[in-house]
This record gives sequence, structure tokens and C-alpha cells, in this order.
Amino acid sequence: MPEMIAEVNGVELCHETFGSPDGRPLLMIMGLASQMIWWDDELCENLAAEGFFVIRYDNRDAGRSSRMTGRVNLPLAYTLRTAPYSLADMAGDAAGLLTRLGVGSAHVVGASMGGMVAQTLAIEYPSRVRSLTSIMSTTGNRFVGRPSAKAMATLLSAPPRGREEYVDSLVRTFRVIGSPGYPFDEARMRERAERSFDRGVNPGGTARQLAAIMSSRDRFRALRKLRIPALVVHGSKDPLVHVSGGRATARALRESELDVVPGMGHDLPRAIWPRLTRGLVRTADRADVKNRRA
Repeated sequence: MPEMIAEVNGVELCHETFGSPDGRPLLMIMGLASQMIWWDDELCENLAAEGFFVIRYDNRDAGRSSRMTGRVNLPLAYTLRTAPYSLADMAGDAAGLLTRLGVGSAHVVGASMGGMVAQTLAIEYPSRVRSLTSIMSTTGNRFVGRPSAKAMATLLSAPPRGREEYVDSLVRTFRVIGSPGYPFDEARMRERAERSFDRGVNPGGTARQLAAIMSSRDRFRALRKLRIPALVVHGSKDPLVHVSGGRATARALRESELDVVPGMGHDLPRAIWPRLTRGLVRTADRADVKNRRA
């Protein structure tokens, strides 16, 4: 399907779908500064072939969705928990998009910041989430999931200027935070970076999204109250969100399966797509069986 725009809570969200609307709805939420195209087209098509109705979208302040306003002071976001908007606001965007698409509830998967938004969606709108998959994410506890010094320095480096510098910067970043156990696909990364730049990059939006993360509170207790099938996927070599964040998420979610992927960093190498797809199908099947019994 072509890209579409939906107005949700006063925010325009760019989104697109794969597969039949009669399939099992699967809402995919990407991470910090990442556009919906970072859920690779081929992966989305593979999931549609498994019977999912795949919905991916640009978060607010990313890609072709609305650019927000508000200046950011990251130290104050961390200490005083103040930000132009919150993860709960972003979860409200996701719930609103489902409503606009006529989807009552969906299997929800989020990566990195998207995992935090997905967790918050399940907490704030439990009836909208059939199952939850949290990938390379964490609970918001400041003592788990901490980045390495090198990864954090990469995250906070000055934003690049111009298309070529942006592409080179993204390649350098994923050489640092990517998966050491898998070959680095530079051609794929450059193509993604070029496509992202052409769709629209937003350094101010990245800062606001980061403030939303840094101002959030620990979700562990709220996640413990959930009774939904869940899958937690994390790389054993993730330098940006340490695997302790994934383990904490799995401990919080009572009906979770933890899959720690050897050699995986803070990305989704093509080689793990079959493993991820099997996990998503397995988790959705568990949710569907539970719903039928209920």
C-alpha cells in the first residue's frame, strides 16, 4: 500500500500497511530517530505472508509524521523528568492510529524506544494489545539497560549536515552499535540512510524523543500487572541498551518468553529475521489461544 497520512490526537502520522486487512493486525513501532522504513520492506512482506496485517508508521518527530515543537534540556529531562511530550503521548498516537484504521486491538511489536512505547501502550490501553513483543528495549529502570560509554558518545554526537554526511554518520554509528556476531551490510545501511534522508530527517525531533525516554519512569510494576503473552528479544552484545534491560523486561512480564540472541547488537541483521518471525508467530498464536479460551 502507498504511504498514507492519518490525523491522530492533533498529530499527523505517516503509515503504510502490508498484507490483507483480514489478517492478524501487527503494529510495528520503531525507535529513536528511526523511520518506519527501518522495519525493512522484505521483513514486513515476510510477516504479511505469515498471515499478519502489518502496520508500520513514523513516530511523531520522525520521517513524514508531524514535526513537534519545544526546546529540550536533556539534563533537566533526566533529573526533573520534563519533556515536550512523553512516551505516554506516543503510545496515545499508536492507539489513535489503530482507531483510525478500524483496528480494535493488535499484536504490538516495538524496537528500542519503540519497545518502550509498545510497553506503555499495553499499560495505558490494555484492551488494544493482544500480545507484546519488546525488542532491544528496557523497562525505564535507570540501573538496567545502560549504554556503553562509546555507544552513548555516538548517540550524543553532533548531528550531520547534508545528505552525504548523514549517510556516512549512520554507517559509522551502526559499526559501533550493530551486531558484532553478524556481517555488517554496509550497502543495505547506506541505502536505508539515503532513503531516510530523502524522506526527511529531524535532529530537533530526535532530541525531543530522547527527552521523552530520559524523563520516563520505571515501568516494571505496571508491566507486572499485565496478563498478555509477550516476547522479549535482545542481543547478547547490545552496546546501546545492555541486555540487562531485556532481562528486566522479561522478569516484569509474567507471560513472557525471553530470547537472547547471541552476537546481536542494537540492530536487526537479516540473518535473524526467520528467528524473529517464528517468535512473533508463536507469540500471536499463544495470544489467540488464550483469547479463544477466554
